[in-house]
Amino acid sequence: MKYKVFIDGSSGTTGLRIADRLAKRPELELLHIPETGRKDLARRAETINAADLAFLCLPDAASREVAPLIDSRVKVLDTSTAFRTAPGWVYGFPELHGQREKLRAANRVAVPGCHASGFIALARPLVELGLAPAGYPFVCHSLTGYSGGGKKMIAEYEDGQRPALYSTPRAYGLTLHHKHLPEMQAVPGLTAPPIFCPIVDDYYAGMEVAVPLRMELLGGVTPAQVAEALAGYYAGEAMVTVHPLGQLPPDGMLAAGALAGSDRMEVYPLASPDGSQMVLVSLFDNLGKGSSGAAVQCMNILLGLDETAGLE
Repeated sequence: MKYKVFIDGSSGTTGLRIADRLAKRPELELLHIPETGRKDLARRAETINAADLAFLCLPDAASREVAPLIDSRVKVLDTSTAFRTAPGWVYGFPELHGQREKLRAANRVAVPGCHASGFIALARPLVELGLAPAGYPFVCHSLTGYSGGGKKMIAEYEDGQRPALYSTPRAYGLTLHHKHLPEMQAVPGLTAPPIFCPIVDDYYAGMEVAVPLRMELLGGVTPAQVAEALAGYYAGEAMVTVHPLGQLPPDGMLAAGALAGSDRMEVYPLASPDGSQMVLVSLFDNLGKGSSGAAVQCMNILLGLDETAGLE
């Protein structure tokens, strides 16, 4: 049996990466519409409703516009921020406890944001397992390659006449009102959003998310307990690996681009010598586990296929 799949927004960064991953899958038939029909709402809706599953790789407003026109039998994976905290939509991070079962029964799935994926992978287990209270004052620093900004940012960074400061790291979201914050609060179950500091740098792909912890605010929890809890939480997961406490590469550094091209995530729990402080780091590709790779992983679950099929 072949499943019919349509990618609405297949010319964007995320859509192209999804299409690349699906192109060699014999169990899938990719539906297409002519270039002239890609902005025709009725034509798009008609094609989506002829599919078994559709990816919406669109701006928020465009996703909200087409979603009501989609038949309830069609499985939908939306990669925008439009539905990540919306009722009736399942959050597409299978490794969170109980989430894989929800995905198997879902017809509407919101694919996580890239920064949010790195933060939630670290914060959700701590809150869920009772190691951190829901009111813990989480802080999140996140470094991304410029592909995370989509076609417009990619063009800006690859323009030979770009401003000189593009070669240096640039902090953004400085109003503390980033679009990923609602899911970063809701999915871990926090009482308030984290303080979130995103930074874009002059490399194409790769993401490094760091969450510092003050152990005295965790009521006597030790770094070893945190590391063991994370390892247990993700035990047996193919796409998430937790390193032992304090383990680092030979040079003692974590490069944000280390997993570029991969659909996996690696977690590093690190602690100060006296055990009073920790920093939890997640490494992954913002276009892999941070977007298109995560979307394909969720598609596999929704269609009852091998969860890691087509992933790097």
